[in-house]
Amino acid sequence: MLKIAEISLPLDGGEEELRRLAAKRLRVPPEHIVKLELVKKSVDARKKADVHFICTVQAELAVPEKKVLDKCRDPKIMKAVPYQYQIPVCPPRAQRPVVIGFGPAGMFAGLLLAQAGQRPVILERGAPVEERERDVNAFWNGGRLDPESNVQFGEGGAGTFSDGKLNTGTKDPRAAKVLHELADAGAPAEILYQAKPHIGTDKLPQTVKNIREKIRALGGEIHFHTRLDQLLIRDGAVYGVRAQGPQGSAEWETDCVVLAIGHSARDTFRMIHDLGVHMEPKPFSVGVRIEHLQSRIDASQYGKFAGHPALGAADYRLAEHLPNGRGVYTFCMCPGGSVVAAASEEGMVVTNGMSRFARDGRNANSALLVGIGPEDFGSDHPLAGVSFQRDLERRAFALGGGTYRAPAQRAGDFLAGIASARLGEVSPTYLPGVELCDLADCLPEFVTESLREGIVRMDRKLPGFAHPDALLTGTETRSSSPVRIVRGEDLQSVTVRGLYPCGEGAGYAGGIVSAAVDGVRCAERILAGRKRGITT
Repeated sequence: MLKIAEISLPLDGGEEELRRLAAKRLRVPPEHIVKLELVKKSVDARKKADVHFICTVQAELAVPEKKVLDKCRDPKIMKAVPYQYQIPVCPPRAQRPVVIGFGPAGMFAGLLLAQAGQRPVILERGAPVEERERDVNAFWNGGRLDPESNVQFGEGGAGTFSDGKLNTGTKDPRAAKVLHELADAGAPAEILYQAKPHIGTDKLPQTVKNIREKIRALGGEIHFHTRLDQLLIRDGAVYGVRAQGPQGSAEWETDCVVLAIGHSARDTFRMIHDLGVHMEPKPFSVGVRIEHLQSRIDASQYGKFAGHPALGAADYRLAEHLPNGRGVYTFCMCPGGSVVAAASEEGMVVTNGMSRFARDGRNANSALLVGIGPEDFGSDHPLAGVSFQRDLERRAFALGGGTYRAPAQRAGDFLAGIASARLGEVSPTYLPGVELCDLADCLPEFVTESLREGIVRMDRKLPGFAHPDALLTGTETRSSSPVRIVRGEDLQSVTVRGLYPCGEGAGYAGGIVSAAVDGVRCAERILAGRKRGITT
């Protein structure tokens, strides 16, 4: 097959038009293309008068490929390299690998270990996704927060209640395995070719359940409502884990543990720190969620093509480096989505964003964040960033009225430095609801001032971003882990052999795909050691 890159396709162009354009680039009649496969598709909106798609395809031809390549002499046409991931296989051992956490990192570490015949044991402190959905929806509608089953904890991790965005900056070829496994598990097939793929919060639960059942069918065990209480360490190496489950305390003997606990397992961070596992504070970001009418974002991004059915809801990604040295940027942008309550501890307010697959909500939302570092935490303790997060979350809880309602403010009032007394054209999507206020009362001054300057600057790039009726909702504090569990080149903890800190919570990933890829990498290391007969 041949790969043809950078084909410009009109918004109304379908499969036959794409075939015709590919044939034109190949300089062959369209009927000489036996099979055409779309492998990448993105929107080019740089010129608002000519918004179109850019496509890459693979074509199987009825004529010799070498003759076509010699005739075309087009650097954007080349031999296609088929996707293939070779699963490492090695004999299973009596001591099964243990994976802590069943978010993207733990899920894909467990999946690869199961595919390689290792029958992993996976411990997840939260609930299965169907039970977790009920708990989360009850909380959003005014019910009790369950500290073990919420947006942060449970099957699928924090990504399950998000947009399910799969775009990533990683160039690791393992990302293709992640996408193919997700598609095989029921995610929309278009994630394999969209430049900015997403699954949607409504489709993620079934995808996650299907991966769960695949692991079990391959001999893996998954224990829900089972929280890691203790790593068992002897002579600088793991020899087992102790966990608290529905039937009480239980232990598993093992020589390798994948620690994929996510960025919000604060009690586990404390436990492993007390055990002497080497950790260090890590930069992260804090801020708010900003909501606009989706129609305004569409108009700013697509001009006269806004609303075209082939485009769907527009997204954006903005970043500014301020004169004060701070970085301000948008993150986890959710077109046609909602702002959601994402607390995992009582007496704290945390926001996040999510979209359904259709992205058909009235509002767009995104995290609007300011980068912070250990120098801002007020201490050099490895867990000082956790304390910083908690302080902001408690302030937001109090400012929201102490009922998990979130503090919110119109952008125009925020820029003017006055409390909001009314809403404008943007109705809040956050449940259980919002309390209008002055967000400066729950954010550090340097964060507030950086956000104000960032909003004004971003408006120059995306007109309407600083619209006075845009709504800010606080606080967004869980964009990434506040710690890094330090590991060596062999991906093991530098202080505890057999312990593999993994994914976003350990400080080595920044989203669903990168976390899943890190899980695959850790599983590969374990398999490589077992294949050589090495005790990790």
